[in-house]
Amino acid sequence: MSEKPTGLKTNKDVKSQLLKLGLEIGPLVLFFIVNAKAGIFTATAYFMVAMVISLTLSWFIFKKLAVMPLVTAVVVLVFGGLTLYLQDEIFIKMKPTIVNVMFGAVLLGGLPFGHSLLKHVFGDVYSLKEGGWKALSFRWGVFFFVLAIINEIIWRNFSTDFWILFKVWGIMPLTIVFSMFQMPLLSQHALEENEAE
Repeated sequence: MSEKPTGLKTNKDVKSQLLKLGLEIGPLVLFFIVNAKAGIFTATAYFMVAMVISLTLSWFIFKKLAVMPLVTAVVVLVFGGLTLYLQDEIFIKMKPTIVNVMFGAVLLGGLPFGHSLLKHVFGDVYSLKEGGWKALSFRWGVFFFVLAIINEIIWRNFSTDFWILFKVWGIMPLTIVFSMFQMPLLSQHALEENEAE
């Protein structure tokens, strides 16, 4: 009796995605730790350096750079640079809003043209029917806009320390929970083994 397809590819691909996730989360955790010890401006400088190191490691390990971390790093460097140059923390606080709006707009903007852009990002991990990719792109696009709204509410109404705390320990769990809720969709739209080939 064959198992129901989940849409996931090999364990090696899953481990590769987990390593990529670690490289993306590492700079954020460092930002949180340094902020607690030395303040947001020092933390921003460390964050910028950590993003460059993370991208460099990604390049050497995977021989390519994923679009989302690359865009995030560029925005971190620009807004982090403005934060340090002008000594104004508002720029680093706006960074998540801008990144999430960009990702949301790109994912939702591709759908009217028949492009499910998540397929280009996660196509090496999941084998899905086209309808699955479109549904997933729509859901993630909306989720990115929700994250942008949450970021705006938090940084405008709470302290910097609370914003950083929520950025590290709130956004990541929300994202993980949201990802878990996508599992039924992945199973429903998974390609059979012969279709995937």
